[in-house]
Amino acid sequence: MSVFIDRALYALSQPDHGLMRRVNRWRAPRWFRWWMLLATRAGDGWLWGLIGIAVLCSSAVDRFGAVEAACLSVAAGGAFFQAAKHTFRRTRPRDIEPHCWAQIQTRDVFSFPSGHSTTAFAVALSLGSFFPEILPALLVLAANVAVSRVIVGMHFLSDVIVGSGLGACLGYVAFRFVA
Repeated sequence: MSVFIDRALYALSQPDHGLMRRVNRWRAPRWFRWWMLLATRAGDGWLWGLIGIAVLCSSAVDRFGAVEAACLSVAAGGAFFQAAKHTFRRTRPRDIEPHCWAQIQTRDVFSFPSGHSTTAFAVALSLGSFFPEILPALLVLAANVAVSRVIVGMHFLSDVIVGSGLGACLGYVAFRFVA
């Protein structure tokens, strides 16, 4: 049975590895590199904190509930993705093959799922559900963070997809819970 599981995991991971090799060797234009590095750094948490402060400083009636939902979804997301990372222990793409232009240090060594993507979509969906007029902008920011994690060699595409889906679900659940 173990051989079957190993073969299945190998077959499932091949598209991820192929994309990783292409991305890790791509010498993107300078403007694109700056954009991706800025997006990945925005996902470190400071951008979401600034957005939360802006929401709290607004005169919106639901501002406290919105920030509460965002905090709940981020906390739950952090617990989920940390547990998953230590369960699956997937190696980061940059540790398999060096990236040609991005050299980023991380707090942990595991790749699956993407914590940046989880957090980005948790904040986007929780705040955006309270304030639908800013939801499109929040989703664009979250998508930029998620894509940047693949482009700079920190995550496989499947890490980002799972993290984004997890964050979106947690953000919406937190919104429903608080609202």
